[in-house]
Amino acid sequence: MAAAAVEMLQQLQNQITCPICWKYFCEPVTIGCGHSFCRACLPSTAVTAFSCPECRQVSQVRGFPLLNGSLAELTKLGTQLRSQLLQSTGGQRRCAIHKEVLEYFCEDDQTVLCLRCCQAPEHGAHRHCPVEEAVSNSRKKMQHLQSCLQKYFKETKKLLVKEKKPVIDWEKMISREYRERDSLMWDELYHYLERMDQETKNKKETLSQESTTLQDLMLDLQEADSQPNLDLLRDVKELLERSKSALSQRAKALNPEVRVCPIFGMLETLNQFRVDIRLDPASASPCLIVAEDLKSVRAGEGWQVDSPHGDDSDLPMVLAEQGFSSGIQYWEVDVTQLPQWTLGIHTTYLRIKSPGRITKYASIFFLRCVKKEDGHYLQSYPGSLNHKLKDPIPRIGVYLEYKFGILAYYNVLQSSLIYQLPDISFAAPVRPMFSPGPPLPGTKPAPMTLCALDSHLCSCCYSSL
Repeated sequence: MAAAAVEMLQQLQNQITCPICWKYFCEPVTIGCGHSFCRACLPSTAVTAFSCPECRQVSQVRGFPLLNGSLAELTKLGTQLRSQLLQSTGGQRRCAIHKEVLEYFCEDDQTVLCLRCCQAPEHGAHRHCPVEEAVSNSRKKMQHLQSCLQKYFKETKKLLVKEKKPVIDWEKMISREYRERDSLMWDELYHYLERMDQETKNKKETLSQESTTLQDLMLDLQEADSQPNLDLLRDVKELLERSKSALSQRAKALNPEVRVCPIFGMLETLNQFRVDIRLDPASASPCLIVAEDLKSVRAGEGWQVDSPHGDDSDLPMVLAEQGFSSGIQYWEVDVTQLPQWTLGIHTTYLRIKSPGRITKYASIFFLRCVKKEDGHYLQSYPGSLNHKLKDPIPRIGVYLEYKFGILAYYNVLQSSLIYQLPDISFAAPVRPMFSPGPPLPGTKPAPMTLCALDSHLCSCCYSSL
C-alpha cells in the first residue's frame, strides 16, 4: 500500500514541478500552448510574441498570463500529501526491486540500498554504511564547506572594496612621471592608462562574479541542509563537487602586484644626474662588513636574523660618505644576489621641545624587499606600498631631488618606475643608506654593490647572471 502511494505521489510531483527551476510551482501560470511555469521563471516584461521554454511554440499574447488557480491548489495539495506520506513511513522509502526499506548507503556508487541490494554481487565489494551515518557525514562536509565559502565570500568582498578605493593612486604617480619626460610620450601614456583601466575593470568583474558564485553556493547548501535525508543524499554529490570547484578556482590575487610601466628614454635622462657614491665604514652597524674598495657591503655573523627591528635607527645599515643638501642625484645598486634588502636615505631633523632646547633626531626613508613563502614583496616607509613582485629586481636605481622632496626608485632592467615615496620636506643634508638583508636562514650572505658610473644593465646582461 505504501509503495503504491509513493508511486502515485511521484506521478503527482511530475505534474506540479516547474520544468525550468525543477521545484514545486510557485504562482504557476499557463501559456497558450498549455505548458505551465512559475511566474518568476518567465520573462517579467509583456511581449506580443512569446516562445515557450518547453516546446518552443510561439504564442501571441497581449499581456502576462494570469495565475492558474487550479494548478496552484493542486501544488499545495501535493506538498501536503508528500509531507503526510513521509511522516507515515518515518521518512523511509523502499527498494523498487526487493520492496525492502532503503537503510544503507553505497559510498562507491553514491546511492541508497536495501539489505538485499548490499548483498548482491554488483554491490557486495563496495563500502556501505547506514543511511543515518551517511547523512551525518554529508552534513558535516556541507557545514565545513559552508564555513569555507563564508570566509572566502567575506575576503572577496573586502578585495572588491579595496579595488574600488585603491591604497595607491598608480595613475597619478605614473602620470606625474610621464609629465616630467618628453611631451612625445603622451600618446604612449594614454594607451598605458587605458590598458591599466581595463585591467582594473576585469579584476573587479572577476571578484564580483566570484562573490556571486560563493553566495549562490551558500544558499544552495543551506537549502540542502534542510532537505529530508534521502533527498539530501541525492543532491549532495553535485553540491560538494560544485563547492570544491568554486574553492579551487577562487581568486588568489589577495596581494596586488607592483605595476611595470617601461618608459622609453627614462634611464638616459636619469643617468645625466649619476653620482659616484662610496660607503662610510664608520657609519656601518657592527653586524655589517664593508669591502675595502668601499663599493659593497654584506651581512656579517652578528646579524640576528630572527630579532625584530624598528623602521629607522634599529635597522642594520651603512651610510654613504656623501651628503646632499641641494640639486638632483641618481645612483644604482646591484642587488642581484640578495633575496632581501633595504635602500633609502638617512637625515636628521631639529625638534624644538621647549624654548632654548633643540633636539636632533634621525629618520630614514626607504624601499624594502622582503622574501615570503609565495614570492618577493616591496614595502615602503613612509607610504602604503606592500605589493608583490612578479620577478626579483637585479638592479635598483634611486633618484633624489632635494628641493622638491622627491625620492623615487626604478627598475633598471625594465626601465620602469617602481615607486615614488610621498613628498618629503627635507630640513637637513641627506645621506644614501644601504642594508643588505636580513639574510635568509641557512644561506650565505651576499654583497650589495654600488654600481660604477659607467656600468649599464640590459636584458642580455641579466640573462647571463
